[in-house]
Amino acid sequence: MSASPRRILAGVLTLTTALAVSACAGGGGTEADGNTLTMMVPLFGTAPDPKGEMHQAVEKLAGKKLAITWTPNAEYNEKTNVVLASDSIPDVMVIQDNKSPSFVQAAKAGAFWDLTDKLDKYPNLKPKSEQAWINSKTDGRNYGIYRVRALLRSAIVLRKDWLDKLDLEPPQTTDDLYEIAKAFTERDPDGNGKKDTYGLILPKWPSTNFSASNPYNVIDVWFGTPNNYGMRDGKLVPEFDVPEFWEAQKYIKRFIDEGLVNPDWATLDTGKWNDPFVQGKGGIIIDVNVRAGELFDDFKELDPETYDEKVAMAGNLSRPDGKKFSYPFTGYNGIVAVSKQRVRTEQQLDDVLKTLDKLASKEGSILLNNGIEGRNFKVEDGYAVKVNDQDPAMKVINNDVEFAFIQLGMTSSVGVAGEAYEWMRPSQAEKDWLKQRDELMNLDLQTAVHDPSLPVISETAVQRGATLNPIPTDARIKYLAGDLTEEQFRAEVKRWYDSGGTQTLAELQAGMVKTGG
Repeated sequence: MSASPRRILAGVLTLTTALAVSACAGGGGTEADGNTLTMMVPLFGTAPDPKGEMHQAVEKLAGKKLAITWTPNAEYNEKTNVVLASDSIPDVMVIQDNKSPSFVQAAKAGAFWDLTDKLDKYPNLKPKSEQAWINSKTDGRNYGIYRVRALLRSAIVLRKDWLDKLDLEPPQTTDDLYEIAKAFTERDPDGNGKKDTYGLILPKWPSTNFSASNPYNVIDVWFGTPNNYGMRDGKLVPEFDVPEFWEAQKYIKRFIDEGLVNPDWATLDTGKWNDPFVQGKGGIIIDVNVRAGELFDDFKELDPETYDEKVAMAGNLSRPDGKKFSYPFTGYNGIVAVSKQRVRTEQQLDDVLKTLDKLASKEGSILLNNGIEGRNFKVEDGYAVKVNDQDPAMKVINNDVEFAFIQLGMTSSVGVAGEAYEWMRPSQAEKDWLKQRDELMNLDLQTAVHDPSLPVISETAVQRGATLNPIPTDARIKYLAGDLTEEQFRAEVKRWYDSGGTQTLAELQAGMVKTGG
């Protein structure tokens, strides 16, 4: 599961207010050129050629020359901090973590335009989701246009062939999931006559972030906990200090104690999460719905004849009393921010926003997410289909889209096609999965539990996050492993409060009141 941008770690570069003010005032920077838009954008592959077909097509649509600094994703946050501390902030900059200390200080000091009340006249930039717009705020204000992602992506992926072999249906409740995991462990779902399978595949999760959108937190919410933080009796409380949390831990611990999970659950690298599923060792993954698509692809490489018989999906589950609570995401992945260092006047801002509005249009969405219609793709039955993809020129366009220009997409993404096209999947099973994915997202959004603290910042969390965040996470893992009693776990929760948790909650709640949250 993708990590939430919400939580802030101490130790990240912190700007001084004076430095940020210097940056927004211009310093040694130059004013924006009306004919050229400078940009900094993350890159996941080979940087596009400025003279290449995709770059030229995007420039034609934008009506401007685009001077893009493509920065490898692995280095992006570090480079962002360096740029924010300089007097060379480009006109437009993708900010992957708009809750980070460096961006918060720069934005509050005036380095970027506050767009909270400025997007109404740009039809393609106006927020498509009020919840995502709220979630993407930085200390109560919107300093950029959020890059849309599915607001609800949580789902359960299961081995369909195992369900069929054991005559089982996908789960609807947490009790169902337990029974399926037990059957996958004890009833020889692969038919090899050996007891060599297990139900649920759990990965190791980093201790730096308790609410990092992982299976443990999804199960917490199923049982009725807050999603990271929530209001109880007029007070903001953490996910790990409500009665429902303990019910969830006992549920997870039952899986572990009964051997219904992978033996290496505490150490399995998330990068290898698919392996036990594909290898026929484990049969259930609680993650994002698009993981089902990854698994279809993995099975296709192994056996193109039967790959479409291996993957099933279910949505969020009801708890034992029948009540349902679903785990949502933030609905965005970073923002596209506009510099006040170079874009200095309202007139210049209007010009930049008009350009971004073109890129966020239907035509722009298709171009950035699919490519050039008639060149690298065509449309069949409402889906995009790659054409001549063995042609070197088409491979270049596909690379430029998939690994670069898609990062400028503000209205579409994987799992949220918006006005771009979904890519055609060859089998009926995959087409059925895409339809089910959207149906489950819409259904589960009705019971989604959102984090009310997302729009605001706690200075204590910024300063002490590296110390505070691991306390409940480490305690949870040790409790599940049998290394801590519940009493000892509760003592660790108290230590969290005493080490800055109480102050964090007070600051977040005060911020929520101030911003109307």
